Amino acid sequence: MQVQELTNTTTSEDVVAALQQDGCVIVRTLVIESLMDAIHDELEPFIAASKNGADAFAGFRTQRTGSLVARSRSFHQLALHPLVLDTAARVLGPYCQKFQLHLTQAIKIWPGEPAQALHCDQLIYDPFRFPKGMECEAHTIWALTDFTEENGATRVIPGSHKWEDNHLPSPEETVAAVMPKGSVLFFTGSVYHGGGTNRSQEPRIAVQLGYNLGWLRQEENQYLAVPPAIARHLPEKLQSLIGYSKGGYALGYFGDVQHPKEALKE
Repeated sequence: MQVQELTNTTTSEDVVAALQQDGCVIVRTLVIESLMDAIHDELEPFIAASKNGADAFAGFRTQRTGSLVARSRSFHQLALHPLVLDTAARVLGPYCQKFQLHLTQAIKIWPGEPAQALHCDQLIYDPFRFPKGMECEAHTIWALTDFTEENGATRVIPGSHKWEDNHLPSPEETVAAVMPKGSVLFFTGSVYHGGGTNRSQEPRIAVQLGYNLGWLRQEENQYLAVPPAIARHLPEKLQSLIGYSKGGYALGYFGDVQHPKEALKE
């Protein structure tokens, strides 16, 4: 089995159909390489300053860098990409009034890093179990460099979003999300996946960008990652996505029942 692939002219309907079937799908070369280069250039000083992981899951030879909204203006094009937002709306929309930005992370896997333990991202809410078929997260992993079998391309198990909770994954069930720079892997929070083994001589760099239901806590604390002094200068749609909005009638207000965007005024 391979990960389904779609062209960069695909629609969100096609992406969602693939996600419903397999829980994951690749859209090849969705953005031009020069955009990925610009994102890398803007993030490189922060990546260089990031420490390697503190445990095997995070990766002793893997650097993880967050706060991408605040640190890379070019990254905003990924966070606001119409295909990504339309897909997230279709996946999460049935379960919330508004969805939100869940996390942003650059992931640099250096040569010699073994494969990451297979996991579902929605297990961050453990021990709660979401009803089968209900998705609480919609994720993307963008290739900032080419993803190959040798350099640690993300490994995923298509169809694992339909498994029962007691079904444990094995590495033999995984396939590599091989894709060129500028491509993106869409996957849901219920799919088993993990970083691959980097057997090459070069690092593999990805950008993970995820969205979740507007009534759940975000994995990355966006109010600290993008405080009001920075958020007030962002596009209005991005302000709303990172959490300066209400997830319902009274969900997310502050002070004297004020709308979160009031905090962005000078």
